[in-house]
Amino acid sequence: MQGSIDIPLDEVGLWQVNQSAQSLIKLYVLPDPSRHQLVVSSDLERSMQTAHAFADRLGLEVHADERLRERHFGEFEGRSGAYLQANFPQDFDSWCRGMGGEMNHGAESHEHAGARGMEAMNDWAHECDDDTDLFVFSHGALIENALQVLFGIERRYPDFISLTSMRNAHWARLRRADIDMDNRWIMEDYNHGPALADTQYWERPDTLPAK
Repeated sequence: MQGSIDIPLDEVGLWQVNQSAQSLIKLYVLPDPSRHQLVVSSDLERSMQTAHAFADRLGLEVHADERLRERHFGEFEGRSGAYLQANFPQDFDSWCRGMGGEMNHGAESHEHAGARGMEAMNDWAHECDDDTDLFVFSHGALIENALQVLFGIERRYPDFISLTSMRNAHWARLRRADIDMDNRWIMEDYNHGPALADTQYWERPDTLPAK
């Protein structure tokens, strides 16, 4: 488990983020060239690599924010699934089912991780004018936790993650609710990815047919 350990992307991960960067630009930048983009990322290397795959194509700066780091998983971090299953079978199974077994090993709470992620997103959103789109690059568990905090899910189910896990190089898309209340958002997409992500090639790009 990576968690907050600063591990860079491997070869497949770099390929995936480049596919996603191209899709993000095609879907959300090119249709309206008059709009601007503000790019923010967790300061962990794998997130910065993902952000730069997008931003460098557009000549944009990437702003690092440590509040967007992945959730910390305590002594689960740096351990393989096989190790955790062998040494902490009940807690590992509980974590896999989103039921909080990792909390017995010093993990950061869902609520704390989500709150810091949403604080970062809302702060950066206030830096955007009406003609600027905010692109935030972070990590799967942090995104899931932040959205649970945003929509109040964690208050009803504090020890349970009810969103499906965010896949590698996938994204969620939010828009302002346009009501007379600050920091209110509507989720339009979740766990969205490039078309290739729905094929057998996403985890095995080496098997792509030659062009």
